Amino acid sequence: MIPIDVLIKAYARNLEIIKMQSQNLSHQDSLIQLPFRSNCLNWVVGHLLTNRCNIFRLLEAEDLLPGADLSHYERESEPIQGEGDGVLPLEELISHLEETQINLSKLLEGETLESLQRPVEYRRGGIKPLAEWLFFLYFHDSYHVGQTELLRQAAGTDDKII
Repeated sequence: MIPIDVLIKAYARNLEIIKMQSQNLSHQDSLIQLPFRSNCLNWVVGHLLTNRCNIFRLLEAEDLLPGADLSHYERESEPIQGEGDGVLPLEELISHLEETQINLSKLLEGETLESLQRPVEYRRGGIKPLAEWLFFLYFHDSYHVGQTELLRQAAGTDDKII
């Protein structure tokens, strides 16, 4: 198991990468699609937000955005093809991610080695120790954070961030 303080720092690092990769990009830039079946930066950042909301549920905490419709950003949702109902501005998505980082850090700090071993159910993945799900969701977070570099370049930046 990754120590909680290391996991908190890892999630914070992912957020910093997202912010670097979206720096100076407009909401319209975040909607640019690659020329094959994929998702735009807006979807990826929104999907990362849904991922962190899922972590809150695993930790039995209140949802960050109980009134927001994040269905465009859920797993297996259709790619966002442009503006539309439920498509949140990039700046708003990042702001919510910053807020989730604060809340996530506080929640994780409250966990112990013993509490991380409690069995929890996550979606159709069955019942596993909380620590295992947290590691999986961190991997998932990192997977999508890695996509942001390519999506930044698709917006025409032609620069090197990382």
